[in-house]
Amino acid sequence: MALAARALWYASRRHVELRDELLSERTGSEALISMLYSGVSRGTERLVFDGLVAAPERDRMRCPLQAGEFPFPVKYGYCAVGTVEAGPEAMVGKTVFTLAPHQDRQIVPTDRLSVVAIPDGIPAKRAILAANMETALNAVWDSGAGPGDRIVVVGGGVLGLLVTFIVSQIPGTDVTLVDLDQSRKTYADLFGVRFQKPLDGPGDVDVAFHASATSAGLACALACCGDEATVVELSWFGDQDPSVPLGAGFHAKRLKLISSQVGMVATSRRPRWSYQRRLEKAVALLADDRLDQLITEEVAFADLPAALPRILAPGAPGLMTAISY
Repeated sequence: MALAARALWYASRRHVELRDELLSERTGSEALISMLYSGVSRGTERLVFDGLVAAPERDRMRCPLQAGEFPFPVKYGYCAVGTVEAGPEAMVGKTVFTLAPHQDRQIVPTDRLSVVAIPDGIPAKRAILAANMETALNAVWDSGAGPGDRIVVVGGGVLGLLVTFIVSQIPGTDVTLVDLDQSRKTYADLFGVRFQKPLDGPGDVDVAFHASATSAGLACALACCGDEATVVELSWFGDQDPSVPLGAGFHAKRLKLISSQVGMVATSRRPRWSYQRRLEKAVALLADDRLDQLITEEVAFADLPAALPRILAPGAPGLMTAISY
C-alpha cells in the first residue's frame, strides 16, 4: 500500500505550502526515512524563496531529491535527519543525515545518495548542520590554510561560523571573525577567536574567507589581505551582480580570489576523497557541544508555511532554524 507524506513546496515568489503526496514503492536499495528534523539553509533557500535562482544555474542548483523546476513550484532542501524505518538491513533503526527536502517521510536511494549514520553522542537536531559543515570543510581545504596562519572570516552566519570553528582548531592560527552585527561576538568568544567590526578588520592576513553575500563584505575581505594572500569566496549571490573592488591593492599585492563550492570535492583532496567520505567527516566534526548554539530556533513542520517568510526575511535575526517533525 502506498504511504502518505507531506512536503513543503515553494509554490510562488515568497509563498510556500504543505502538500500531501504518495511515496513511490521502495526498492531494495532504498530506505524509508521518517524525519526528525530538517534545517533551513537561509542563504540558499532565501534565493529560492524569492525566485532568484538564475536561469543558467538552475541545473547546478538542483538538490538530489528535488521535485519541480526553478523558479516555481519546487520542493527544495538538503539538511535532513531522520530514522530509517525500512531499507538495507544495516541501516534499519539508525538515525541518519541525508540531503533531502523538508518532508515528513521520504524514500531515499542509498546506492546513489549519501546517507550517513549519526554517531552516538551527536544529537539529531545538531546533525542538521552537516551540510553546512561539509561546505565549510571543503572551503578550508580550498584555502590551503595551515598552522600559524593569520586568518579572517568575514560574515558570521552559519557557514562563516563553521569555517571559524574549523580554522580556530588548526594549531597556532590567529583567527578574527568580522561582522557588522555586534551580537556575533558571542560566537567569536565561543570559539576562542577575536571579533571586529569591518572598519577595524585586521590587515596582512594570509587567508580570508568571505561569507556575507555582500559586495561590502568582499571588499573588507580583500582589504584584510597581505601580499599574495588568498580570498575564498563562499557567498552565493544568485542572479545578483555584486561589485568586486579589483583596484586599490588587489593587483599590487598579487591577491588570489577563488570560489569554493560544495558541488565538487576540493582539488587537493579529489583523488582520494569521495562525496561520501567528505560528508562522513563533516558529520563527525559535529561532535562538539558548542555547535548547538548555532541552532537558534525550532519550528514545528506544520507551522513552517507561516514561519518561513519571517525566517527568510532580509536581515532576519538568528542563525540555523530547526524544523521538528
